Amino acid sequence: MRLLYDIGIRFYYLMVLVASTRNKKAARWIAGRRRWREELSGKFGPGDRVIWFHCASLGEFEQGRPVIEMVRERYPEYKILLTFFSPSGYDKRKNFAAADLVSYLPLDTKSNVRAFLDLVPVQKAFFIKYEFWYHYLNGLSIGGVPVYLASGHFNSSQLFFRWYAGWYRKFLGRFTHIFVQDRQSAELLGRYGIDRVTVAGDTRFDRVAVINGNGTRKKQMAIFSGDLPLVIAGSTWEKDEMIIREARTKLEETVKWVIAPHEPSEQNIRRLMLWFPDHQLFSEMQNGSMKQGAGVLIVDTMGHLSSLYRYGSMAYIGGGFGRGIHNILEAAAAGLPVMFGPNFRRFREAVELQNDGAAYVVEHAEDLLLVINGFLGNKELLKQRSQTALNYTVSRTGATGRIVDFVFKSNG
Repeated sequence: MRLLYDIGIRFYYLMVLVASTRNKKAARWIAGRRRWREELSGKFGPGDRVIWFHCASLGEFEQGRPVIEMVRERYPEYKILLTFFSPSGYDKRKNFAAADLVSYLPLDTKSNVRAFLDLVPVQKAFFIKYEFWYHYLNGLSIGGVPVYLASGHFNSSQLFFRWYAGWYRKFLGRFTHIFVQDRQSAELLGRYGIDRVTVAGDTRFDRVAVINGNGTRKKQMAIFSGDLPLVIAGSTWEKDEMIIREARTKLEETVKWVIAPHEPSEQNIRRLMLWFPDHQLFSEMQNGSMKQGAGVLIVDTMGHLSSLYRYGSMAYIGGGFGRGIHNILEAAAAGLPVMFGPNFRRFREAVELQNDGAAYVVEHAEDLLLVINGFLGNKELLKQRSQTALNYTVSRTGATGRIVDFVFKSNG
């Protein structure tokens, strides 16, 4: 099986190399790994003690970020190395302040791992959620380096639990300890004899709590919203925006909208400007230019959505008409009931919030109208559902502290 694994790793590299001739992301993946030895060489001295965090991409980074920042704050004597598998994570977080060095993960081959561990004096390693690399796990284990999986989430459909995947399942035994998000994950692992497991919770709740607590109200947002409720539409796709556009024609001037497209490309922003003529561009508002009578604020910049939820009364989360909804926790942590498209069942928090009455499924413009008008006609209901959303996130914080305390204050 190991031979097949090694062949698969090299075949994957070859496929990405071929794709790099016509795909920019693949080209960045190849280029980022071309000089990894030179980039790591000399970065850490023999007296340095390094905590290594590895994330597949940006989503896993956000999951691991609270742990990285807590380790940096509590244990400044360690240096921190952050690695990414994907260019989308590396490109956006290559200047992350809490890390001493941000790098790509070299390909998982035995020779690469040997060289990597010779260059980096790793004292502890954290893999975030879904990262399982045989040679790295094996090399760390042989070297006596404790390695942890943080915010793991497992289900019976994963490769580990197939009848033919015994060798792959052994990967999990290489971890010193596994921190999972829920009891179901722990019970599933336990059925296969993997018992060095703690149900720590989901670190994303700690992250969104920090985001929500750091904000200050901006005068421009108050001027834009006036006395009207704000619906914050985050990470939207064209189908989401079509529904919003149709519903808005029937809402008249009862609410105002903030629309932050998932991809704020020039093409998408131009389309939104055309669809919503009474728009205000967020970039212009930041520069002090306020448009009179604007009913839709189009967010044409990156990195601001999470801080905008605190100005809203309700939230619409995009992606539910495609592969799946985007992050709903940032909105819920701001105390907003959330609405989204029908493809949400894979996301536990969406299901749980729906069961609690703070999340609503929207399949047509009429559904969106029904929810919004229901809240506009019953302010007490809106207040109750907002508190439910907030309580849901607040009650689930603390995973980060549980993980860090276990790793640094015990022999786990």
